[in-house]
Amino acid sequence: MRFHTRKWVKPEDLNPNGTLFGGRLLEWIDEEAALYSIIQLENQKTVTKFISEIDFQSSAVQGDIIEIGIEVVKFGKASLTLKCEVRNKMTRKTIISVDRIVMVSLDENGQAKPHGKTEVEYVKNRLAED
Repeated sequence: MRFHTRKWVKPEDLNPNGTLFGGRLLEWIDEEAALYSIIQLENQKTVTKFISEIDFQSSAVQGDIIEIGIEVVKFGKASLTLKCEVRNKMTRKTIISVDRIVMVSLDENGQAKPHGKTEVEYVKNRLAED
């Protein structure tokens, strides 16, 4: 799994227990999945369709640095299925894992749009082809 993004847990990210608010973490995961999918599918009209059950395994506190990892599980006709792990950057302890996040590529009318992708592409390789 490749860990693309790091977040610093700040006071505004905490719940009343003094740990990272789960809703904030899910917001970060959804944003990371969207950005990853938009880049992979080369379509800014890519949306979250489904997030499987999540498994909170540990918590984070103020000052922790967490990192969000995304991995492609499969390419569908108009979708991209990802899995995600968030871990503490310093201890490598898993905070949360999500088995499936399904992102869908849309056309200008908001309908599923086939993307024609079958494997992970890296931007540096796309740029080299031009």
